[in-house]
Amino acid sequence: MSAQAKAELDRYLERFQERLPQRLASCVRWLREPSSIFWRIPISIALVLGGIFSFLPVLGIWMLPLGLILIAQDIPFLQGPIVRVLQWAERKWNERQARKTTQK
Repeated sequence: MSAQAKAELDRYLERFQERLPQRLASCVRWLREPSSIFWRIPISIALVLGGIFSFLPVLGIWMLPLGLILIAQDIPFLQGPIVRVLQWAERKWNERQARKTTQK
């Protein structure tokens, strides 16, 4: 399951990168490279902590899933649950978009 989860996580991250502005996409691409592990781990931990303390000004809950997705690149047991959450979110998004289209 781990290799399949890793491949699926990579697929989601590629799709995410395609939707980002070029400058931000290149930053995410660089962070995902294996050689960037010494940057990726601290950044993802900071994002998770920022998400936990989202009640403080400037920080937000958006930081938590972003940090978990980023750290899942290096922690195999997180890849399966993260992929399942991404699949669930994608399914809900598609259902919502389909409802919008049928309502018009």
